[in-house]
Amino acid sequence: MSEVPSHTEEKFLPDKLHEECGVFGIFGHTDASALAALGLHALQHRGQEAAGIVTYDGKHFHAERKLGLVSDTFTDSRILEQLTGKAAVGHVRYSTTGETVLRNVQPLFADLAGGGFAIAHNGNLTNALSLRDELVMQGAIFQSTSDTETILQLVARSKRDNTLSRFIDTLFKIEGAYSLVVMTNKKLIGARDPLGIRPLVLGKLDGHYILASETCALDIIGADFIREVENGEIIVITEEGLESIKPFPPRQARPCIFEYIYFARPDSIVGGLSVYECRKNFGRQLAKESSLNADVVIPVPDSGVPAAIGFAEASEIPFELGIIRNHYVGRTFIEPQQSIRAMGVKLKHNANRLLVNGKKVVLVDDSVVRGTTSVKIVQMMREAGATEVHMRIGSPPITHPDYYGIDTPVEKELLAANNNLVDMCNYIGADSIAFLSIDGLYKAMGHKNGRDRINPAYTDHCFTGDYPTQLRDQKDDNHIRQLSLLS
Repeated sequence: MSEVPSHTEEKFLPDKLHEECGVFGIFGHTDASALAALGLHALQHRGQEAAGIVTYDGKHFHAERKLGLVSDTFTDSRILEQLTGKAAVGHVRYSTTGETVLRNVQPLFADLAGGGFAIAHNGNLTNALSLRDELVMQGAIFQSTSDTETILQLVARSKRDNTLSRFIDTLFKIEGAYSLVVMTNKKLIGARDPLGIRPLVLGKLDGHYILASETCALDIIGADFIREVENGEIIVITEEGLESIKPFPPRQARPCIFEYIYFARPDSIVGGLSVYECRKNFGRQLAKESSLNADVVIPVPDSGVPAAIGFAEASEIPFELGIIRNHYVGRTFIEPQQSIRAMGVKLKHNANRLLVNGKKVVLVDDSVVRGTTSVKIVQMMREAGATEVHMRIGSPPITHPDYYGIDTPVEKELLAANNNLVDMCNYIGADSIAFLSIDGLYKAMGHKNGRDRINPAYTDHCFTGDYPTQLRDQKDDNHIRQLSLLS
């Protein structure tokens, strides 16, 4: 029997997938810290809990790591002036493993046998807890609850001859998803997991190489995009230039498809594709698969906008901004009473009543997680006078949790994992609901025959349950034994 979430118990739980993290590195530039701060500004959408930068001036490493947004710390010129040096690595964080405390803020840094070692990580290791248990038994002392420190500890304990060799040795021991940027006394190193699940790009500014999670971080500083770091590739940048190392056996890349659906900024280029155009195509394909008679197409801002534009174009139903978003709502807004919490959705969204009243409305969103936001948005449309409210979702139903750097609820909290379409529609209070099919998702990205069941082009486990790596730590306790539970 399906289990529909309780409106009273789950009404105020977060209902969006949270971004993972963003990484940035630059080597050899006199304005390294300022450029790193700008790059992190562009990557702020990937993590809003904390930010950090570590620089190296040829003799000393300098670090500044704080909780909060990039602008909370790195718009202060005095702080940037203290981050001296021509090499820098930066990180914005949303905690998928580990507490939201200062000790977990990256880049992490340690003095190792070969010199200083600063590391920034986007992704999630699926065997970090198992490795941590082994390291603790061997006498390792951990200073954080982040899976990234496991990498640091493994590098420190490797018996290889030099830091790069120790780093490569470590990569063969970890599993899961990672894009890493590492800074040592002489090198900037970038690495991407063998499947390329998490993104990493290579750029250049004034003759100096840059590594970043997305191309939008290159755009903000006027850098040229060179190429993506390939799956399983290690990029080593020194004063002598750039070296590419591919230590892993060749494998077909399987980047995370959610970068296109939700995580990447719309103005980024991922895998040679415009994220914005992909999202419009999702809407176009969705309109083909679930056409209906309506008066207006309204996006759920802001992530639903491109898909709604595509849906409106394909269906020839007018597009309107029927929901206005307040962009100035702080993340720390205090909601002390249930009567105040119930107004929470109106802090961020408000109906444009003159466009909604008396209309048959199509609401387009990028995804549905718990469905709690959809409940409130549908109710808002009805209160504004909509005669019908139909939900259209620009991705397939999310039926499985993620373990690769996306903070998803456990399976029992995922609306689509426990309910059929009728139950979901009844729960959110819509007149109808339809999702983009998995084949339609692939077709919208240029795969004419849809998803290849044998060799899928992307990591799409949230929709299919097809996890591309081992889930070593997650096999225990009904898939909830993860490093994030450590205190």
